[in-house]
Amino acid sequence: MERIFKRKIYDKIAEWKQTRNGRTALLIRGARRVGKSTIAEEFAKREYASYIKVDFADAPDALWDAVAHINDRDYFFLQLQFIYNVRLQERKSVIIFDEIQKAPKVREAIKYLVQDHRYDYIETGSLLSIKKNVQGIVIPSEETRIDMFPMDYEEFRWALEDEVTISLMKDTFERHQGVGDAVCRKLMRDFRLYMLVGGMPQAVNAYLDTKNLSEVDTKKREIVELYADDFRRIDPTGRATRLFMAAPSQLTGNASRYQVSSVLGRSQDEDEMEELIQDMEDSMTVNFSYHANDPSVGLSQHKNMLQYKMYVGDTGLFVTMAFWDSAVTDNIIYQKLLSDKLATDLGYVYENVVAQMLRARGEKLYYHTWPTPSRKHNYEIDFILSRGHKIVPVEVKSSGYKTHKSIDEFCVKFASQVDRRYLVYTKDMRKEEALFLIPVYMCMFI
Repeated sequence: MERIFKRKIYDKIAEWKQTRNGRTALLIRGARRVGKSTIAEEFAKREYASYIKVDFADAPDALWDAVAHINDRDYFFLQLQFIYNVRLQERKSVIIFDEIQKAPKVREAIKYLVQDHRYDYIETGSLLSIKKNVQGIVIPSEETRIDMFPMDYEEFRWALEDEVTISLMKDTFERHQGVGDAVCRKLMRDFRLYMLVGGMPQAVNAYLDTKNLSEVDTKKREIVELYADDFRRIDPTGRATRLFMAAPSQLTGNASRYQVSSVLGRSQDEDEMEELIQDMEDSMTVNFSYHANDPSVGLSQHKNMLQYKMYVGDTGLFVTMAFWDSAVTDNIIYQKLLSDKLATDLGYVYENVVAQMLRARGEKLYYHTWPTPSRKHNYEIDFILSRGHKIVPVEVKSSGYKTHKSIDEFCVKFASQVDRRYLVYTKDMRKEEALFLIPVYMCMFI
């Protein structure tokens, strides 16, 4: 059964409709299969008297003939109504241009459609595909752009018909109090289910239908293959696909940066790699965390474009990719992961989900490393966030939380710049002097 899930982006779309009143088109950007088309159509059904959804990935020939005459707005609108058998009502209807990257001429005409002001317009597409299809056209400035990510943990709880847990967790976080070991263990088990299923709507739907994690894994493998194929199209050399598929193993290696040479086998041209990495970032299938050479408030001014970590945009997909060597990840492995009994260091999975949760909140990701006094290894802060005139260091641990030398040394070295500091782990919330130790499910509140 296909479900329409409650998504937070709905409120952002409603705000655009109310505040812009047709003066801009709305462009919803995101990776494929995150639910862009679904939420756009659901909004259109609820908030407009009528709508037309134009899917440029599967458009009839008559549609392309209408597009060829898009400068004649009266003709264009009349053709759309005949093709889709829908009557449009002035200022009460919306036209959805789905997969807008496949129709650059329509994208260019958005400026004039908005000026015409008869109807509202919602576009959907991946940022990468849009960028690759704009040569020779004028990009419309009459666009409001919002990014869509996989379902966050609160949206996942909503899908499970739980409207209470997240608000209770937020209350305890704000009061700096724990929930007790027994409740914390339950909340961690619930959260690990999110880590395994992930936030891709198709995977969540499969879980609700079957409660079988192997069936969910099959859906996730289809999405991973789709992303790999997309990367092959933008980079026929296969480098982007190989970099993407190696993301879990790179994090498992515990290196202070993504080791490109270990994946591609030889040194790469820096300019080419920087362009390729930018394309991968624009795809929104992965989240990049860049090394901040100077961890101060202006993090973006000090990021090293050639020193980075790559996280998978959805942790459910990440888990599937980590066990890619088998045809399907067995339910026994999932059950052991769910109960935290698999004999594998899961630290990299927790690090990936923290990256995902921070990114879903709109955070840009940065980290920082520096040598220990012996210079035999490095200290490392997994994530650094800007908060006003201060920075917030975040260290992620799945075990061994009783020692936290890196964040301690960081807060000494940059004492004047540090506000709060957090150690994200798997136990109940508590405080050690100035350090907040919080369970991973609470990192959405940092």
